[in-house]
Amino acid sequence: MSLSKEITELRSAAELMQAGLLQVGPGCQLHPTTVFVPADLKGKSRPIVIGGYVTVGAYAVLHGGLTIGEQAYIGHHTILGEPEYGYAVRGLYAGAGADTVLGDRVIVRAGAIVYAGVTIGNDTTIGHHTLLRTDVTVGTASQLAANLTIERGARIGSHVRCSPGSHLTADTVVGDHVFLGAGVRTINDKQLIWRDPEREMPLNPPVFGEGCKVGTGAVVLAGVAVGRNVLVGAGSVVTRDVTDDTIVYGVPAVSHGWVAR
Repeated sequence: MSLSKEITELRSAAELMQAGLLQVGPGCQLHPTTVFVPADLKGKSRPIVIGGYVTVGAYAVLHGGLTIGEQAYIGHHTILGEPEYGYAVRGLYAGAGADTVLGDRVIVRAGAIVYAGVTIGNDTTIGHHTLLRTDVTVGTASQLAANLTIERGARIGSHVRCSPGSHLTADTVVGDHVFLGAGVRTINDKQLIWRDPEREMPLNPPVFGEGCKVGTGAVVLAGVAVGRNVLVGAGSVVTRDVTDDTIVYGVPAVSHGWVAR
């Protein structure tokens, strides 16, 4: 892997703007330690676009292809637009960048990492040290708390609340207005076969229906569909689909009535 001498020598914001690789809107506050990386590991350069009145904290790393909407806040030691490199989800990735879009008034708190290809809607907050892997999408006005791991391709809706320390496996779907408690775990693989293409089965992530609520420490197994407005009790292990408006809890989780409407 090698980047052109021309690109690697462009360090300052002024140099990048002159080269057409950085656009900065009015009223921005960019910490002088901000690092700009316009080229990916394959040597392809993409511009970095920062809207008006954006704040970028100390030692933030902004990669090519990144667009930040107006009035966004980017905390210290964040990494935005990181290209995927190496083995992940049954494939090898060569470090190619992609478009990464943060909407207006997005807040990305200190230490968070957002990979290339991620889209985050307006007014959403990403908590401290939370990780969003490649091609994740998050809707508007959602709050992803601290120390979350959101794996490749997960789809998170609008007005979603994810409490600290949870893990959403690759390609998980989370509907609008879902509430996930702290330490929720999801699974997309029933066989636990790794790096054996002749035996591996397709991954099968869970789905969380609109408005459902999942208590702290719950585990949701591969392929499970949690219905709309379902309530899952804390510490439950959900092994099968849950019908809309049902209350379930236990190990394994079973029905204990209906959610009052």
